[in-house]
Amino acid sequence: MSSAFAFRTIRELSRGFARKDFSPTDVLEDVIARYETLDPRLKMFAHVDFEQARIEARAAEKRMMRGERVSELDGIPTAIKDLIAVKGMPQRFGSRAVPDTPVSVDAPSVERLREAGAVILGKSTTSEFGSKAVGDSPLCGITRNPWNPAMTPGGSSCGAAAMVAAGLVPYAVGTDGGGSVRIPAALTGLCGVKAHFARVPVYPTPATPTLAHVGPLARTVEDTATVLSVIAGYDRRDPFTLPGGLPDFVGATRNFVGATRSRRQMKIAWSPTLGYGRADREVLDLCERAVRRIEGMGFAVEQVDHIMDDPFSLWASEFYAGVGTKLRTAVEEHPDLLDPAVLNVLKQALNQDMQTYYQNVFARYAFRETMRRLFETYDLLLTPTVPVTAFEAGRDLPPGYEDRDIVSWSTFTYPFNLTGQPAASVPAGFSEEGLPVGLQVVGAAHDEASVLSLAGAHEAASGDDVPCRPDLAGAT
Repeated sequence: MSSAFAFRTIRELSRGFARKDFSPTDVLEDVIARYETLDPRLKMFAHVDFEQARIEARAAEKRMMRGERVSELDGIPTAIKDLIAVKGMPQRFGSRAVPDTPVSVDAPSVERLREAGAVILGKSTTSEFGSKAVGDSPLCGITRNPWNPAMTPGGSSCGAAAMVAAGLVPYAVGTDGGGSVRIPAALTGLCGVKAHFARVPVYPTPATPTLAHVGPLARTVEDTATVLSVIAGYDRRDPFTLPGGLPDFVGATRNFVGATRSRRQMKIAWSPTLGYGRADREVLDLCERAVRRIEGMGFAVEQVDHIMDDPFSLWASEFYAGVGTKLRTAVEEHPDLLDPAVLNVLKQALNQDMQTYYQNVFARYAFRETMRRLFETYDLLLTPTVPVTAFEAGRDLPPGYEDRDIVSWSTFTYPFNLTGQPAASVPAGFSEEGLPVGLQVVGAAHDEASVLSLAGAHEAASGDDVPCRPDLAGAT
C-alpha cells in the first residue's frame, strides 16, 4: 500500500513534526495500517500493543503542539526485540518454553527510549533465545526478508531488520551476542551497530552476560548513531557498564574521521577471510569494490589475509553454556518445546567439563590481547559481514556451509563479541539476484567514533549505488 511515511528517516520525521506538517498520531496510524498488510507476509512481530502506542503518540503530539519535543526520537514508532525487557509486555525469547507473562521492568535501553518520547509498537521476533543466525523460532514461525520473502533476513534480530528494511519504522532495537544485529543488517541492506561491550547497559542480566550487546538497526548511519546516543551510557544495574561521558556518535557520522587526523593518517586493514573464513565470490567482489571506494576517498588500506585462527570454540563454550544453563529445565524436561537445532547445541554445551570451560575462558583473554595488539597497528578492520547473501527461509545453514554450526557459518561476526570491540555492518551493494551484501567495520576498543565516521563516509560516497527500498508488491 502507498504511504506518506514509509522509508522516512528519523531526521525527516523529526523535521516534519517540528514544522507541524504531520503529527505522531498520523505516523502511528499509517504504521498500523501498513503493519496489517506487511506482518502477515513477513512475520516481524512477536507481540504488539497498539493501544498503548496510541497513548504514547498522543502524549508526543501534545508535546509537539506545545513546542516541547524532548528529542529527535519523540513521537517516532519503533519496536524492541523479544530478548529485551519491556514493562507490561511478555518477554518470551522466541520460545514456547517461556510463559506469556508481562514483565515488570524496562531494560535501561527501553527506559531511555521512553524518556526520549519513542512510541513503542511491541516486540520484534527473534530466533529462540537468540541462538541461531537466521530468522525463525518455534514460537513465532518464520520471519522473512523484504528483499525476497522466500529468503531469511538473518538473525537473531530478524523481526527488527525486516520491519526497518520494509520501511515500516525508521529504526528498531536488537541484540548482538555473536552477530545478531550485524548479520540481519547485512542480509537486509541496513546499517547495524554493536557499540563497545557495555557501552549500552544490559539489564536484567542476560543468559550471556559477557557477550551480549544491545544495538540499533536503521537505514542510515546517522539514524543508528542517533539511536545509539540515546540508549548508551552508564547504568549501575549493569556491572560491566562504562562510566563517563559518551562520544559524539552523530557528529562522528558527519566528520568523516574527525578533526585530529587526516584520512591518510588512518591505517585500515582489509581481511577477506580473517585467516579461516570463506565468502562467496559475489560477496567478496562487492566488498572489495567497497574497499576500493574507501581507498578512493583517501584512506590507506592494507590487505591482511591472516589475522586469527577461528575462535568459534571459545565463543560457543561461553554462549551456549549460558543459554543452556538458563534453559536447563526445559532442555531436560520439555525438549519437545525447543527448536531441535538449538536443543542440540545446548546439550553439547551443558556436557562440557569445568576444565574445558576455563581453558576456553583463559584462551579468550589471550585472544583479546592478540586483537588489542593488532589495533596498535591499524585504526580499523574491514571484512565481509557475512559470507553469503540471504538464503532460503526456514534453513538453519546456507547451502555449502553444512560443515558449520548454526552460528559459526557467519564466520566474521562472533570474534568481536569475544573481544567486545565496536563493529558495524554497512551496505556494500547488491548481488545479481538483488540481495544485499554487507561490509563489516571493526574499531579498536571504545572507538565507536572511528567506526561511525568511516561508515558515514562510505555511505555518502555510495550514493544511489546502494538502494534502500525493496519492492514488496510480490511478497506472499
